Amino acid sequence: MNQIGDLVGVAWSGLKARKIRTLLIMLGPIIGVAAMVSAVGLTESAKGALQAQLSQLGTNLVIAQAGGTFGSQNPTFPSNAVQRVENVSTVTGASATSNLSGVISIPIQGASGYYQAFPVPVRAADDELPSVLQVPLLDGRWLSTADTRLHLRSVVLGEGIAKQYGYLPGETRTIRLNNSNFGVVGVLGAVALDPELDNAAFVTQWAAKHVLGTNGRPNQLYIRAVPGSTQATANAIPTAISLGGTNQVSTQIPTDILQAAAQANKTLQQVALLAGLLALTVGGIGIANVMSISVIQRSAEIGIRRAVGHSRSKIGAQFLLESLFVGILGGIIGAILGVAVVYGVSAFAGWVVVIAYREIPIWMGLALLVSVSAGLYPSIKAARLEPLETLRLG
Repeated sequence: MNQIGDLVGVAWSGLKARKIRTLLIMLGPIIGVAAMVSAVGLTESAKGALQAQLSQLGTNLVIAQAGGTFGSQNPTFPSNAVQRVENVSTVTGASATSNLSGVISIPIQGASGYYQAFPVPVRAADDELPSVLQVPLLDGRWLSTADTRLHLRSVVLGEGIAKQYGYLPGETRTIRLNNSNFGVVGVLGAVALDPELDNAAFVTQWAAKHVLGTNGRPNQLYIRAVPGSTQATANAIPTAISLGGTNQVSTQIPTDILQAAAQANKTLQQVALLAGLLALTVGGIGIANVMSISVIQRSAEIGIRRAVGHSRSKIGAQFLLESLFVGILGGIIGAILGVAVVYGVSAFAGWVVVIAYREIPIWMGLALLVSVSAGLYPSIKAARLEPLETLRLG
């Protein structure tokens, strides 16, 4: 037992006596384990945040877009497209919007040049858009039937464009749409399932037609389906709108894009795991090289120990223990570093931290295996040195 303790002490002393060398050969296990822990942790945290977002937003939103056969340049739906869609039994709500081309939104005088070069999207919308999107108003109110009945020039800003315009909650603000003044009555919250709406300004369909000079007919519909029937609803909508005709209607399910992002994160995780394994492999080669050189540099020490009666097995075991310690320390430090990266990035991105703690011992064990395997050759080389040979090397 004392011999084992002495052997461990000698191996540990050998590592402590050469701190820079020890740190360098530990970099492989550290980087490898940190990469694998952080890769799995970050992708799972991102996936957890995505699942929470999908749970909040719902996976039953469908977006329908008018195709080319509804018109050559600016295709639009029939004016009763919402009623047609709502006749589908799996539809719980629908809202129509129009992308108004040729409308310039200007927040202040003197800014027309910039906003003509970088126009803000202006959309005509009906009363139901926030409820169908399930998005709250951050300030004020949404467009109402009273705005249409009283012919009011009201506008609601998306969250992003409100920030760009420097809008303050509750303030009285007027913006110009083409040559007409519109009063800001509210700010729509962020629309995660269609971020384009965050940077848009919304007016009533009456204002789009009678004030801004557009036809005001919808070219995009937002539809809520009965949960579990989203794909079936998306398949039925083109027929419901075109009534079986040849008019083109394209549909998309926004959550499919988010699910694709999750799959991309999974692929990224696999690539990062391979990069971690590569780092471990390269680190193992580095351990073998550095410790082989160390055998030559420490030949005098080896010769003295052999001369005082230490066996070949003890000499080999000393160097093998040093490799073992490198793997253990490198794995522990790498795991701590990987967990720290996951917590740091998740805090910055606003994700819920998800760490596969059960898998960490696997990565640490892999680092230990690589380190010990890399230390076998130097250990055998050190054990085979004869006392007279160490005089020549030293």
